[in-house]
Amino acid sequence: MSRLRGVLIGSALGLLAAGCASFPDQPAPAEWSAAQQLTPQAGPRPELPGELPRSPQGQQPGQSQTPVPPPEGCKDFNPAVVATCLEPVSGVALVDVNQSTGVVTALATERTTGRLLRVTKDVDPVVVAGFEVDATSDGGLTGLTLSPTYAEDQLVYAYVTTATDNRVMRVAPGDVPKPVLTGIPKGPSGNRGVLAYDATGALLVATGDAGNPALAADPNSLAGKVLRIDGTGQPARGNPTAGSRVLASGLRSPGGLCVSGDGSKTWVTDAGASADVLYRVEAGKPLGAPAWSWPERPGIAGCASMTDVVWLATSGTPGTLTLPMGPDGAFTGKPEVSMEGEDGFGRLGPMVALDDQTVLAGTVNKAPGGTPVSSDDRVVIIVRPPNGGNGGRD
Repeated sequence: MSRLRGVLIGSALGLLAAGCASFPDQPAPAEWSAAQQLTPQAGPRPELPGELPRSPQGQQPGQSQTPVPPPEGCKDFNPAVVATCLEPVSGVALVDVNQSTGVVTALATERTTGRLLRVTKDVDPVVVAGFEVDATSDGGLTGLTLSPTYAEDQLVYAYVTTATDNRVMRVAPGDVPKPVLTGIPKGPSGNRGVLAYDATGALLVATGDAGNPALAADPNSLAGKVLRIDGTGQPARGNPTAGSRVLASGLRSPGGLCVSGDGSKTWVTDAGASADVLYRVEAGKPLGAPAWSWPERPGIAGCASMTDVVWLATSGTPGTLTLPMGPDGAFTGKPEVSMEGEDGFGRLGPMVALDDQTVLAGTVNKAPGGTPVSSDDRVVIIVRPPNGGNGGRD
């Protein structure tokens, strides 16, 4: 699946980067077909291999030789925009790229409405599933990832805050959402959770501490942890402690979870007690000292682990940050800023790597404190700027 998606994305982004992409109206996607029985297997790498085509002079998708007109209502003329006029987006995932037209189809979640949507450029969103969520704190519908064998089984996983707990849910074609892991503690805060897959196909689940830091340190609690489970919610093979779902502990309210393409590095972002932080996850250990921290709290959210940077979305301030990184995962410079002005899309929440230069992201400009344009909130494709960004903010 990774190889196929890499070819498809390369075709689409080549069109975008050349400034000649067109996004014609497409009919609403058909209902999912019933999934066939599959033999369990290890999943592919979370990030796609290779690099997408870039335009001359490092031009990004959404940038053309002539200025892009401003949005008109829900119509957005930027070819990098996949979906418009959503509520603040909490999760994104690539589903398909049409090889002949370059039209991208993705899934997106809205934190407060509990809607899981299938989105395509200039096509009305299709509701795939709806969850009853409690979004009164930082929770709601906050996490999304696809099965590593999505091309065959079309399974989708979501992280949801209900009236009684936080839980992982699975959406299968033609079926109502089913719980996979329930009983993750819920509290007045610390209910946000995010999802990703590791290189073996195990599901990683980052959970909040439910407003009680003691739970994050308790090895018997599911709160404040990075969990590693299989598709049924049981501890995955190879966990540090047999019979335990816990991979690492010490989170407060995680906003992003990402694994490098070779599977050697796993990162999680968190709204810590005194700063936004980025942790490197090491199996069986408390998260310990952050790999980087931001006392000014820009709202560090989604992340993507590239070959030479960790790329971060900021939900509190416009733009993105890239942290230059050596092969061993040690950072070699300060965070570099990009897309904080008119070349960007405002404030970003979820972020998922498509390859080593490109991400799919969702905006959160309608959230309190944002400055939305008429087409917000949006799902967008972003190519990393040359040299990371404009330098310096840390």
